[in-house]
Amino acid sequence: MARTAHASSAVPETAGSFPVTVDVVALTVRAGALHVLVVDRLLEPFRGQSALPGGFVLPGETLEQAAGRELEEETGLTVPARATGAGPWHLEQLRTYGPLGRDPRGPVLSVAYLLLAPAFGLPAAGGDAAEARWVPVGEEDERLAFDHGQILADGVERARAKIEYSPLAAAFCPPEFTVAELRGVYEAVWGTQVDARNFHRKATGTPGFLEPTGRLGGGGPGRPAELYRLAPGVDPTAAVLHPPLLRPVSPGRAAPSA
Repeated sequence: MARTAHASSAVPETAGSFPVTVDVVALTVRAGALHVLVVDRLLEPFRGQSALPGGFVLPGETLEQAAGRELEEETGLTVPARATGAGPWHLEQLRTYGPLGRDPRGPVLSVAYLLLAPAFGLPAAGGDAAEARWVPVGEEDERLAFDHGQILADGVERARAKIEYSPLAAAFCPPEFTVAELRGVYEAVWGTQVDARNFHRKATGTPGFLEPTGRLGGGGPGRPAELYRLAPGVDPTAAVLHPPLLRPVSPGRAAPSA
């Protein structure tokens, strides 16, 4: 039988229904350590257990809008409108999670987002969150509800890898920062110390990365340090650092291939 010009396929009755949620891995650097934003669930399932901020996508909103709404409702923190572009803050889609059994209520798809942000105010719980707080990465990972421990691990590894090859480490910094402050971001995200002299040479010598402001800053002991900012026109989401700032090789991590 010939196909009609305007034939369309209907959704099969056997296709089933998968509700869609969004979950946000919000990372920042506080007191020299990488922190993640978690909430204590007010409702079942997993009532009283820590989880990543998130919830169901509502009709008429995009996934990104749902992520921003859930973050604001549950923590009181608002994602800037330009978080997906240049400048401080960065929001990107991490990946989709849909294994059967991840939610005791039934099959649920979760689209996870990764948010990188400078240190900012304390969260205020709302919506279906009983409490919201920043915790050091690694402190509560294994106790997170659903499969949020895996989502967090994936988000942290994404952040660690991306700051090697892109200027996204600046998303953890204010608009102007010292090289020492930027190095502190790398150390916090990577979880390892970085040689100060080598880092300064590589960071300031990598084309298209940093630009001196001509001003001095830094609140630490000693003389004030030079302030830098991202080079003009740099889009952290698209720019590639060449050569990359590779993280030191740890005993449990293989060196990158040539």
